[in-house]
Amino acid sequence: MSDAGQDYDPYAFEPFAVTVDLAVFTVRGGTLHVLLIRRGQEPYAGAWALPGGFVLPRESAETAARRELAEETGLSADVIAALHLDQLRTYSEPDRDPRMRVVSVAFTALVPDLPEPAAGGGGDADRARWVPVGEAGPSAGLAFDHAVILADARERVGAKLEYSCLATAFCPPEFTLGELQAVYETVWNTALDRPNFRRKVLATPGFVEAVPGAARLTGGRGKPAALYRPGPATTLHPPLLRPSEGHTR
Repeated sequence: MSDAGQDYDPYAFEPFAVTVDLAVFTVRGGTLHVLLIRRGQEPYAGAWALPGGFVLPRESAETAARRELAEETGLSADVIAALHLDQLRTYSEPDRDPRMRVVSVAFTALVPDLPEPAAGGGGDADRARWVPVGEAGPSAGLAFDHAVILADARERVGAKLEYSCLATAFCPPEFTLGELQAVYETVWNTALDRPNFRRKVLATPGFVEAVPGAARLTGGRGKPAALYRPGPATTLHPPLLRPSEGHTR
């Protein structure tokens, strides 16, 4: 056995901190929103940012993510515990934080029916709110490298709709295919061909189930639209891929 470990000197390496950042999305009023907090402390005091903060010595990154989300947004313990967080990636550019070398583990989630947040009285946030993603782009001046994290996170949740049944969670218990299509168009920011979308959804085993005899009047002319409910599947086979070239809305 090698004894190289006996020569290890932890003080030979410059210390650095580990943080977490969270990109949490929901659909509100037919628009994709992201949860942001306004920083109450330097650096970037007064700027909007993704919720997050430093990982404590005796906690995991995911535990830190849930704790920071609770502290900075005031969301209830039940809401925080129920969130399914996907680890996005690690951001480690040397100068991403002006205070010191900071490596951040980013998480993302796309969740329906989240309540209004409020600054929780902890951390360094003095306000929290849902912001339309279109208003939180590069021109919004987000703190740190959060514009990059947000762009990566949006791409991740868009991909998640390709292979999971998550979109049905953003529809009423019984929904039309037009309502389901609107969820995809909102998250993907792309207009979809209606007949093609309908054909793909109905050809995907277990994605949706027709509600026998049920229909709903829509804003257009013609007969009422048939109603559907979520099917038993949790993943889509084949996946419902985004169009390679779409009309961006």
